[in-house]
Amino acid sequence: MVRARLSLWAICVLRVALATVYFQEEFLDGERWRNRWVQSTNNSQFGHFRVSSGKFYGHKEKDKGLQTTQNSRFYAISASFKPFSNKGRTLVIQYTVKHEQKMDCGGGYIKVFPSDLDQKNMNGKSQYYIMFGPDICGFDNKKVHVILYFKNQYHSNKKPIRCKVDSFTHLYTLILRPDLSYEVKVDGQSIESGSIEYDWNLTSLKKMEKTSAESRAWDQVEDNKAQPSDWNSELDGDWLQKPPYQDGLKAEGIDKDGPEKEMDAIQANEEVKKAREEDEEELLRGKFHRHNSQFSRFHRQGELSETPTQTGRRTQG
Repeated sequence: MVRARLSLWAICVLRVALATVYFQEEFLDGERWRNRWVQSTNNSQFGHFRVSSGKFYGHKEKDKGLQTTQNSRFYAISASFKPFSNKGRTLVIQYTVKHEQKMDCGGGYIKVFPSDLDQKNMNGKSQYYIMFGPDICGFDNKKVHVILYFKNQYHSNKKPIRCKVDSFTHLYTLILRPDLSYEVKVDGQSIESGSIEYDWNLTSLKKMEKTSAESRAWDQVEDNKAQPSDWNSELDGDWLQKPPYQDGLKAEGIDKDGPEKEMDAIQANEEVKKAREEDEEELLRGKFHRHNSQFSRFHRQGELSETPTQTGRRTQG
């Protein structure tokens, strides 16, 4: 299977131009991240994370994130932050994902959980408010999940939103606005937007809003957990990274012409060069071996051609 990497870095609430960042992770303090993140022990087969900048990167330190260590494993890890409500304000969830190996089947999405989540016991059945991010499995399933919890049910966006499938870092952004509009961005570019009511088939949302605060359950995320993994198929893993958000989003930290691709290209060229040198060396060894074989056959033929002559001379003598 493959190894996946994912990066979750900023959960923000915006009002006009003023943003409150409730959670941001950069993994710049060595092993102290282990004091902030809780590995679920619900399943003994869950894989374990490490902090790494990967095989190739733009900046060795700044590009560090949680990376999976084993292929074909499920992963479950979470970090907590202060409970909040985004009622009347724009909610932004933003993180980076990198699937460094070729992805066959794996998820790189995150979940926002209620504040009473049992982190040690977190699993695929744990209730969540929002699920967001890419999921890849096979040829057909290459989509960005956007699932909202409303009226005790999970509702998926009915529009197909395609995710990135290459091996480089990509910034995923979900924006939920108080006017019931939403937007999904990848690398700062809008790839889908519309009405939460229509695209999630929640047409009764505004009517209920007038009579019940419960109608805005999606909009009142009394929450404090963010967790990067709960796959519904075999997958490889994730790591988490860091992009600050500003409305009118600039994908800071994601350079489309950047050093990550340059480093990958250099490594690829080096691998091609090494393979070519090994092939040439093997070819030379083969030629040398054939030369020796031909010389040995020639030498043996010479010995055989001399033997009858010498034998004949002895017979005549």
